[in-house]
Amino acid sequence: MKNKKVLIGVIIAVVVIVIAVVAAVIIIGNKEQEEAKNLLNDYFSLINNKSYDEMYEKTASMNTSKDDFVTRNKNIYEGIDASDIQIEINNVEKADGGYNVSYHEKMYTSAGDVDFDNTANVVKENGELKLKWDSHMIFPQLSDNDKVRVSTIKAKRGSILDRNGVALAEDGSISSVGIVPGKLGENREQSIQKISELTGVSVDYINQSLSASYVQDDTFVPVKKIVDSNTELKNQLLQIPGVMINKEDGRVYSLGQEAAHLIGYVQPINAEELEANEGKGYTTNSLIGKAGLELAYEDTLRGIDGTDIYIVDGNENRVASLAKQDKKDGTDVKLTIDSTLQKQVYDQMKTDKGFFVIMEPQTGELLALVSTPSYDSNDFVVGLTTDKWNSLNNDEARPLYNRFIQKYCPGSTFKPVTGAIGLTTGKIDPNEDYGYSGTSWQKDSSWGNYKVTTLTGYSGAKNLLNGIIHSDNIYFAQSALKIGADTFTSSLDKIGFNQSLDFPLTLAKSQYADNNGSKIEGETKLADSGYGQGDILVNPIHMAAIYSAFANDGNMIKPRIEYDESKNGEILIENAFTKEAADTIESDLVQVVENPEGTANDMKITGTTIAGKTGTAELKSSSEDTESGTLGWFDCYTIDRQNGTDMLIISMVENVQNNSDGGSHYLIKKIRTLFN
Repeated sequence: MKNKKVLIGVIIAVVVIVIAVVAAVIIIGNKEQEEAKNLLNDYFSLINNKSYDEMYEKTASMNTSKDDFVTRNKNIYEGIDASDIQIEINNVEKADGGYNVSYHEKMYTSAGDVDFDNTANVVKENGELKLKWDSHMIFPQLSDNDKVRVSTIKAKRGSILDRNGVALAEDGSISSVGIVPGKLGENREQSIQKISELTGVSVDYINQSLSASYVQDDTFVPVKKIVDSNTELKNQLLQIPGVMINKEDGRVYSLGQEAAHLIGYVQPINAEELEANEGKGYTTNSLIGKAGLELAYEDTLRGIDGTDIYIVDGNENRVASLAKQDKKDGTDVKLTIDSTLQKQVYDQMKTDKGFFVIMEPQTGELLALVSTPSYDSNDFVVGLTTDKWNSLNNDEARPLYNRFIQKYCPGSTFKPVTGAIGLTTGKIDPNEDYGYSGTSWQKDSSWGNYKVTTLTGYSGAKNLLNGIIHSDNIYFAQSALKIGADTFTSSLDKIGFNQSLDFPLTLAKSQYADNNGSKIEGETKLADSGYGQGDILVNPIHMAAIYSAFANDGNMIKPRIEYDESKNGEILIENAFTKEAADTIESDLVQVVENPEGTANDMKITGTTIAGKTGTAELKSSSEDTESGTLGWFDCYTIDRQNGTDMLIISMVENVQNNSDGGSHYLIKKIRTLFN
């Protein structure tokens, strides 16, 4: 009996030990399974971070060297623009010497999403779990001798067209200037020097390119891209021994300088832009709009290249397809711009610092937008040399600065706005004679030494008509005071001040107080604001919309750049001014041109009725800027123009203090040529 009890005890002890061992094995096994899962998750996190060296550290010993491992993974993953790689582990099961981990993998590539099922083998090496790696870890169909290929089907970027279908930006051909070293001849150094002088590329860069390891005597070594239409330069280059010129695809701008600030340009996408546009189909080889309408209409214009990602064996035979995306061409954008008028205006202004905005006053169609001086959009596509870039950046005339999207002090061209506000609000009577005399005035002694001055005196009544005809600062200073600061600023708010104008390009907000403030401080500042000084700053495209109200019964028309076959204008602000106010201001503006005493009488053209206003103002980006020169403005529009479209013109030229004609009259001479 005693022996039987001992035996039972032994059996129980053995069972307990066995259970403990089994439990320990299970616990250890479960722990290792979790470690295997974590190992795989960590490995794929490293792929997303492009940490190929650290990936290698998580693999078991293999025949592949670390350098070969890093190179293969880097070339494949980055070659297909793999990103956002995610795995979902389905199962972990025991296998010889380790575990098989089955998982579902998904990644984004240049050909779209790719997903598949795969299995990783995890083994224990030196007491640590490692991945048993081969090329199947990248794609299950991929063996170590296979390669992944990416074939691109180029998509067409949409063209930017003018109102008549003339291409202002389109995919075309550019010229690639290169050197065939074996044909440079005996005067090699002299030829390289001449190539450098003509292309703007340094001799050091040319020699460095020619000394690259891949270069043979018969190799074409690219040096500089140039505009294909530059026949003179191409002919000069082809006179040099060893020079060869090939054509390649590129963006072409028919109005290079004439419309650069409007159209902009494209360039290769950079890393920051690629990251910001992740998931939109861009690749490291993509072009993207960098400025102007090329940037504003990027989503419309851009084409998405077709991409085929596939596996080939050592003989370049296709083994498997991984992903394929058809190309999608971009959409054309047709503008309201008249390229002939755009070029004509640029040719008139190209040596000046200024802008022209030309709009059809009833439809809001912008016919020309010119900023001068300018740059050539084509230069940014073919590539700027360092000297050219420095020249553009250091030029005091600021050719890269887009003037028609900025805001400026409008001077006397703002007087019709003050008049329209006074009439609309009933704060001024157009026939009231303010009764002052002379060319300087102040409200009372509380203004101290400050006085409002006007350029010339006149004998007529000091009323609205004469105030506009003679551009009388005193009349509009007094009118602003009669209107009052609250009514004046609320009326300006009503017509779009301190607000963003809906337009493809970002326009500076017009303002009446410093830093887009909502209050005009003090009587003297209000008086100055009445004649377009003080802190008044206006964007020229916004000014075109304001002036359109005088031609449209008080309704402001929305400026637009995209062509619409219907040609119907869209009201931006209804009843910006009353019809009676708009009609009165328009009639007075006609007299500025028609009346012999009008400040724009030299704009009078037989058979054409023109309403216009001259203006001279301080050049300032803020009220504190007192060191700059002066601006000359001329704003005008035609009324029921015969044999042509009506045109509303907002124009400005800087530094008129150096101009013997006077700013407005200098502009009038140029504007008159548009009617010839």
